[in-house]
Amino acid sequence: MLAPYKGRVYDPCCGSGGMFVSSEKFIEAHRGKLGDISIYGQESNYTTWRLAKMNLAIRGIDANLGETSADSFHRDLHPDLKADWVLANPPFNDSDWRGELLKDDKRWAYGVPPAGNANYAWVQHFIHHLAPTGLAGFVLANGSMSSNQSGEGEIRKAIIEADLVDCMVALPGQLFYSTQIPVCLWFLARNKRNGRFRDRRGEALFIDARKLGTLIDRVHRELTDDDLAKIAGTYHAWRGDKSAGKYADIPGVCKAAILDDIRKHGHVLTLGRYVGAEAGEDDGEPFEEKIKRLTATLRAQQAEAAKLDAAIAANLKELGYGG
Repeated sequence: MLAPYKGRVYDPCCGSGGMFVSSEKFIEAHRGKLGDISIYGQESNYTTWRLAKMNLAIRGIDANLGETSADSFHRDLHPDLKADWVLANPPFNDSDWRGELLKDDKRWAYGVPPAGNANYAWVQHFIHHLAPTGLAGFVLANGSMSSNQSGEGEIRKAIIEADLVDCMVALPGQLFYSTQIPVCLWFLARNKRNGRFRDRRGEALFIDARKLGTLIDRVHRELTDDDLAKIAGTYHAWRGDKSAGKYADIPGVCKAAILDDIRKHGHVLTLGRYVGAEAGEDDGEPFEEKIKRLTATLRAQQAEAAKLDAAIAANLKELGYGG
């Protein structure tokens, strides 16, 4: 989706270097030059850091992963880096990041992240390291789209009001071997009028991909090449890539929203609030009327259930089983 053809690629939680390998594969697949991108990474686990260095070395990929393993929050090995591309899959909902030690950190431009959850610390770390025309794409738990705990809602609001959110993608569950929970992709743009694509100021794209993917066994799902092309193609058409085609909203699939739309939803980024239902699911009944009708039906059914419970209890009592 980001299409990092050239420039500085950064992953501050790089694990064994998978994101970097994918970036180089992307360049090769599009006949670019291997030297067109420079790679910067960091990993807190020493064994995994060594694995990343080996993984990149055997592929002939030059990378600056720092002189040793280190925690990106507490010992940033690339403090002055401004990256053209940030690609990351940070640990979800990390509660052990020692955030209480970093209350006054300069990276928290949009609010101090809670010590009990590192999600918005990662988001702000990514933003801090973006170049003036940089783009970031990263994976987060779905709770990041709507959480209001410990000031997270205010941080998300500040990021949205700064017009940094470019695109949100909801993914199906069972994509990861480490967890079956569904996750979302965030795409942030430091400047939506940077000349690289069309002027997208005041806009954000929402893509609901939860119905995509194919089960490869009982507990794991994979996105096919067609699925990936559909998601990426939608984003590329919306942001104005050449030869990407014309973008159009599709109910239940994608929606181009303006900042006022997001404000009306209380700065919550949950996809269903924007993309709505698929056209085939719309029976023509207005939403408010449908809710009233279904609520009335539910109450009638609950009343009927209470009568049946009372009748059963009376019958049991007559048979000597009730108190």
